Amino acid sequence: MVSVKYKTINRRKYLYAEYSFRLPNGKIKKISKLIKGEEDKNSKETKDYFLKKQIEAYQDYALKTYRKDSIFTEEQIKKLESIKIEYRKIIKSFTKNQIKDILDRFTVNFTYESNAIEGNSLTLKDVTLILGENVVPKNKDLREVYETRNTREAHELLFKDRVKINIKDIFRVHSILVKDTGVQLGFKKLPNYLLMRNLKTTPPEKVEKEMKELISWYESNKDKIHPLRLAAEFHARFERIHPFDDGNGRTGRILLNAILLEHNYPPLIIRKTSRIAYFSSLEAFDNGHKAKLERFFLDKIKDTFEKFFKVYVRYL
Repeated sequence: MVSVKYKTINRRKYLYAEYSFRLPNGKIKKISKLIKGEEDKNSKETKDYFLKKQIEAYQDYALKTYRKDSIFTEEQIKKLESIKIEYRKIIKSFTKNQIKDILDRFTVNFTYESNAIEGNSLTLKDVTLILGENVVPKNKDLREVYETRNTREAHELLFKDRVKINIKDIFRVHSILVKDTGVQLGFKKLPNYLLMRNLKTTPPEKVEKEMKELISWYESNKDKIHPLRLAAEFHARFERIHPFDDGNGRTGRILLNAILLEHNYPPLIIRKTSRIAYFSSLEAFDNGHKAKLERFFLDKIKDTFEKFFKVYVRYL
């Protein structure tokens, strides 16, 4: 929130607009701008100035905190921080009804694309009818309908910041996503296989141990590794473990966005048109090459922000 304050310099009084915000490390950053009158504190010029300075402060923090390389270059890190601040500004500027509308639209798009990646045959129109109007299209597979409804329930938790990276919440998300579909709850009891990937998943007897190790790795690195890189590696390792009998991909993509939202970045959507590139990137990671997956997620977060969130704002 912007406040005003007089400062005395060389015995003369000057009016300043002041804006404070918290950096990821908890420190408060305060910015001041000289203004002519109190009414100027809410002018577009003042707001744009504070937004620019806030983005610069976050960029400076990120560049000092996270490792730069050929993927996460200085330019890419700056772009991601700009996206983060712009996304937060967009959400904060919305009314309650607008927030509900954009999150509903995101859920429809995410659900359709995520389910389609797994082979669900429902069209975008079908998903819109099911989620928006609670209408079940005729002659549709009930399991696919349940998968669609379940994803909305999982998103309600996600956007209320109630999905954390721990065993309890991971079980909860999975149980919601596979409700009424006949899928076994809890960790898998039998071996399973990865779609379009030539890799053996973790055997059932080692799943609990490897999941605990993955969560421990996440906790140890969540303040050290750039959040998008962190989310990408967590997602790939989760999918490699494939801890559940079914529903691993859909659960993993919810957890991916939970990590991004926890760090104040916008969630992303992986389109079915990127299905082959997505699986290819995961396979590259399995073979020890992280760069392809990191590039993939860099592209998807920018693409989702530009073509979903910013487009939505333009049509308000």
